[in-house]
Amino acid sequence: MIQSGRAARRLTMRAIRPRRNPATVLLVAAWAGAAAVLWLWWDSTAVVRMDTAEWLIGAGRITGLLGGYLIALVVLQMARVPALERRVGSDRATRWHAMSGRYAISLVVAHVVLIVWGYSVQARTGLVEQTVTVVVDFPEMIEATIGTALLLLVGFVSAGAVRRRMRYETWYYLHLLTYLAVYLTFWHQLATGSEFVASATARTIWYVLYGTVGALLLWYRILAPVRLNLRHRMRVESVVDEAPGVVSVLITGRRLHRIGAEAGQFFRWRFLADGLRWSSNPYSLSAPPRPDLLRITVKAAGGHSGALGRLEPGTRVWAEGPYGAMTAGRRSRNKVLLIAGGAGITPLRALFETLPAAPGDLSLLYRAGSTEDLALWTELQEIAEARRAKLLYAVNGPDGARPEISTERLKEVFPDIDEHDVYLCGPPGLAEESYHALRAAGVPSRRIHHESFEM
Repeated sequence: MIQSGRAARRLTMRAIRPRRNPATVLLVAAWAGAAAVLWLWWDSTAVVRMDTAEWLIGAGRITGLLGGYLIALVVLQMARVPALERRVGSDRATRWHAMSGRYAISLVVAHVVLIVWGYSVQARTGLVEQTVTVVVDFPEMIEATIGTALLLLVGFVSAGAVRRRMRYETWYYLHLLTYLAVYLTFWHQLATGSEFVASATARTIWYVLYGTVGALLLWYRILAPVRLNLRHRMRVESVVDEAPGVVSVLITGRRLHRIGAEAGQFFRWRFLADGLRWSSNPYSLSAPPRPDLLRITVKAAGGHSGALGRLEPGTRVWAEGPYGAMTAGRRSRNKVLLIAGGAGITPLRALFETLPAAPGDLSLLYRAGSTEDLALWTELQEIAEARRAKLLYAVNGPDGARPEISTERLKEVFPDIDEHDVYLCGPPGLAEESYHALRAAGVPSRRIHHESFEM
């Protein structure tokens, strides 16, 4: 058993700083930025003429500016900036990224259509002829056309119906074309946007915006992971069977406790073995970090996770992280309930060991298909006994009947459930069922802590 006991709980206690949800602040900041972008258009527009061509061109300029601004936010949302990852959560940042990407592509398409249409009306030419003129004769337009096409390609493969039919690695590497598209369209904006041609201030603002986003992306997506892996030099120590289809991978390295990981967080792991080196997957820590050892516990649910059971000791490991906001710092009450389902036990097992709590104030409910599927159960029992915590499980009956996690049952087992913080991790069905039951039992949504990577 990998257990860190009181030392791990003392470290966790230092991280407990109940925080306000920063989403509102970030949304206000984003809208303020959009207002500043509109001011750039207004400041550079001497006269708004009341004719069709000018209206179309003006609308095209506005959508182009907003599209460029939103593209910068799209890149920022996936730069893995720790302040965003740990305060907002990786799942919410990912959803913001997807939503912002759809809006950005819509604005770019609107910009292209409106500008070409406006110039066509102004020059009294056809749309096709005007499109050719714009692409061939305007500065930086060939590059911008290629960039726009790449953005449309990325948007197409990211649509849910298409993405679900693609291998993750294929989608991921196509998604990287976004950076090339941003580079190509950025220079077009500076070369042809009247806001930037006429104003050094506007150009400076745009350079600062994109320069800051680019610097954060370079540091947190490239340089920080390189630094982490050169410093800690991780390798597979061993692979341990935990339950049918579930294995733990023990990873050794140097000064691993200085990575800064907390119970409840995850890394993106890349194992430098045949068939695995070109893909990275997110797996949570299933035990608190030790100076010489990290552990992940994985249920075979696909090619990557299924291959981990065959890893050889000594295999080099490349990790990026830690990520995630489902940590001790989210709690605001003395009493805590952890609800786990399937592979969701991994981050909650680490929290079960390290969350500071008085005897009787910490509980774990583990949902599984059968008692044989209760991975890490012996460890959980030992932790519960040592901490005088409550440990419960819910498994299917002999006839396959699935026990529900209902409001009534929760209130029966936890009469003061509305005074708890609840950490929830499991399959989407369990998460949705549990969330609605908890809300009906009187637990506010701000005290239900959950991260999901279903997109």
